[in-house]
Order: sequence, then C-alpha cells, then structure tokens
Amino acid sequence: MEFANKLTKDDVEAKRVLEVGSFNVNGSMRLVAQPLLPSEYIGVDITEGPGVDEVCDVLSLTKRFGKESFDVVISSEMIEHVYDWRGAISNMKGVLKTGGVLLITTRSQGFSWHCFPTDWWRYEIADMERIFDDFTIEALERDLSAPGVFVLARKPVYFHENKLSHHALYSMIEGKRCTRFDKEKVFLMNIMELCK
Repeated sequence: MEFANKLTKDDVEAKRVLEVGSFNVNGSMRLVAQPLLPSEYIGVDITEGPGVDEVCDVLSLTKRFGKESFDVVISSEMIEHVYDWRGAISNMKGVLKTGGVLLITTRSQGFSWHCFPTDWWRYEIADMERIFDDFTIEALERDLSAPGVFVLARKPVYFHENKLSHHALYSMIEGKRCTRFDKEKVFLMNIMELCK
C-alpha cells in the first residue's frame, strides 16, 4: 500500500472514520487508519464478515448516518463492484464533513475480471479527475503493482456536487466505455464464470 502514507495523523486523530466495503478479503485499511488514533472507526459492507462493523449498502450511507457525519471516508477495492457508481460516489461525498478527506483505491483497465460479488467498472486517472473536480484532489496516482488508481481528495467549504450522468466509464460487461449497460449480459457472464 504505497498510498498509505498519504493519510495523515492530522486527518485522522480524534476524528470519525468510515470504511466503505470493509469486508476484509485481501487486506484492510483499518490497519492503516487505526494507528493514527481515530475517535471512531466504522466498517460497513453489504454482508457480514471480517472487518464489518455494520451491514450497510453504499447507496444507503447518507440515509443511515446522515449528511456530513464523518471526517474521513475510505473505500479500497470496492467501487468497481457497484453498478450505480454515481450513487455510491454521491453517498460517500455526502457523509463526508466539510474539510474531510475521501480516499479511494480501485482497478483500472487491464486488471482482470474478478467477480466478488460482481465486477462492473474500471477507473482511470482522467475519470477520477472528472469525478472529483468538485473536491480538492491532494493525491492522484496509478497503482504501480497492478492496473489501478488511488485518489485522496478533500471536501471544500463551498461544495457543489458534480453532475456525472453523462460520464462514461470502461465497462467490464460491454468491453468499452459507456454510461450504462444491459444487466442481462451480467447474468450470462455469471453463468459462464460458474461453468469454468
């Protein structure tokens, strides 16, 4: 985790931290954030498991926790698995306090399909620049170990959320950039995956 040093003690100490997609499959950001002494660390995911303090879908964050309720929001290797990525990003931005930081790691084109639970999208540097041009981007880097991207962005005082309805991402289902796709293709891909 080369990006781990981007999260500072000033950002975390005595603050509320939310990890979205906290089910510990291949490592946890909790190990990075907890030594920085947050006042509270809550891990949420869509199912119970290691690292999950509360079951909560990313699309329900603002409903569950309220707007501007966390100082830090972390999401590692989760956002590519959410069909409604716009709603997911909006909810993560929504629960973040003014001046708080949002840290996201995700996969880029060239990273193989990994169905856990479903693999929808790939993000590039340019995508993160567009998605977070309503924030102050403090770090934006490629993952040098595997195709991926890391962003750390701060919520500004005068936040006005981006409209991202026309932004296209690379779809693992369509094999090209698009804004949405036919979910029936996903059913067929899942059947093929089970038959391997």
